Amino acid sequence: MIHNMIAIIDYDAGNIKSVEKAVISLGETPIVTRDPSVIRSADHVILPGVGNFGDAMGKLEAYGLVDVVKAVVSAGTPFLGICLGQQLLFESSEESPGVPGLGILKGTCRRFRADAGLKIPQIGWNDLKLSHDGRLFRGIADGSYVYFVHTYYCHAEDRSVVTASCTYADEADASVECGNVFACQFHPEKSGRVGLKILSNFLAVGKEAVC
Repeated sequence: MIHNMIAIIDYDAGNIKSVEKAVISLGETPIVTRDPSVIRSADHVILPGVGNFGDAMGKLEAYGLVDVVKAVVSAGTPFLGICLGQQLLFESSEESPGVPGLGILKGTCRRFRADAGLKIPQIGWNDLKLSHDGRLFRGIADGSYVYFVHTYYCHAEDRSVVTASCTYADEADASVECGNVFACQFHPEKSGRVGLKILSNFLAVGKEAVC
């Protein structure tokens, strides 16, 4: 069996261990790293993240990883953003006004409405509405439940990239796909069998046309 070289980007933005363990449970041996040469040479790259949008972008800048991420995406390497890692792919977030995101996808991140009578952040399980045949969701039933922890949610300018949504205080883009770029607002590594299937689907993707 040929194993992928999987890089999990470590930029001090949390949730690294649970992602690493989930990938290991799929029979792979991921490398947790911030070494640009290792990330650039990987077959698959995962950008996890929890916390503040502006702080996370600051960390990526400080470690010299902004251009590395953009180079990986430009090279067609399958790339997966998780939770804050999805939000960072967009142009901006209401959480950190004036701080530009990676801008790989057009759109912004918005705060859930406080007047909907729901606790913010959303913490817990929610069902997915699958928009179209996203490759992350092969073998996953519409309405499957996954685990979320977030106060802000993405809204893609190009609605064709949205592969799954969920409804909480607002309708949120739960997952996006554009060429070799994949992302999910929820935590697949904390979403049981469904989440492991989603990660497995990502790792089965080969080099792709660039987003």
